[in-house]
Amino acid sequence: MPKIAVIGATTWGITLASVLSRKEAGIRILARTEEEASRVRQSIFKASKLPESFVLPYGIRVTADVEEATHNTDAVILAVPSQSMRANLETVSPFFSKRTLIISAAKGLEIASGKRMTQVIKDETRKEHHANICVLSGPNLAWEILAGKPAVAVVAAENESRARRGVKLINAPDFCAFTNTDVIGVELGGALKNIIALGAGVVDGLGYGDNTKAALMTRGLTEITALGTALGANPLTLSGLAGQGDLIATCSSKLSRNHQVGERLTRGEALKDIEATMSGVAEGVATTLVAWNLAQKLGIEMPITERLYRVLYQGEDVRAAVKDLMAAVAGHELAGRKWNLFNLFRRRKKPEITF
Repeated sequence: MPKIAVIGATTWGITLASVLSRKEAGIRILARTEEEASRVRQSIFKASKLPESFVLPYGIRVTADVEEATHNTDAVILAVPSQSMRANLETVSPFFSKRTLIISAAKGLEIASGKRMTQVIKDETRKEHHANICVLSGPNLAWEILAGKPAVAVVAAENESRARRGVKLINAPDFCAFTNTDVIGVELGGALKNIIALGAGVVDGLGYGDNTKAALMTRGLTEITALGTALGANPLTLSGLAGQGDLIATCSSKLSRNHQVGERLTRGEALKDIEATMSGVAEGVATTLVAWNLAQKLGIEMPITERLYRVLYQGEDVRAAVKDLMAAVAGHELAGRKWNLFNLFRRRKKPEITF
């Protein structure tokens, strides 16, 4: 029976632990404190964090002891907010064995460094662990998964055998995972779509309708692809489950924290007040800042990200930002500054066929 440690008693961490408990696996959740561990054991959660009817499945061990959580584990799933990933790794990485599969389930970018989570993991682990680093991402809304509704995901690793091993550990009833070796694309798809989800919340909050939201999502995917390919991602990955799939789920659902933030901004609520009253972290807020900084350094045009950055970090009125965005002079839809998307989708000369 495989043993899996889930680092983080977050909504996503508890969800993944619950999914994995549907198969024969020894699951342990590492909480921040003994007080938090006790609440989780008793299925006592903050309002709106998890459905009121949710009860932690029998057999999941919850502890605040790092060594107990990580001892003799086949895999460690890091389900913590992106900005605390490095601090968590400093605590848990000394207990990783050479065979431990390390799976990042966080969807964000580190503000201080602009790094993806697998890069942060490499910074904080020994070289012997680097081949075992994976990322889990995809169109996954926690509440639907806890309700037993079917969902799919992607496990990516530079080494395909590690990705297959991750899939074998993750696959459970009503939760199916595919493999990928494009770690950069899978991570960036999961992180950058949160920016567009903020915009989708704004669109819904302003009552602009499905036409506008479809346009936002499509143009948003183009921005994601432009930045993603500039950073080394395969554009096909960004059209897959971890890119377009996750984008559709997060922008379409009011279960998304990022969507909720965008919608509440249209009501005139201050960002600090919104974040203070949320049961978890809306990763899109920090990711907007990181993506904007990356776009400036690379000279890439990202109009949606630019406007959301102004709203979140410069206090621009959300309605004014939307009007400014819609007033932009439009050119060819693939012709943004330094996007280089024409090179990716340029028609190639058809080969001559002889008989």
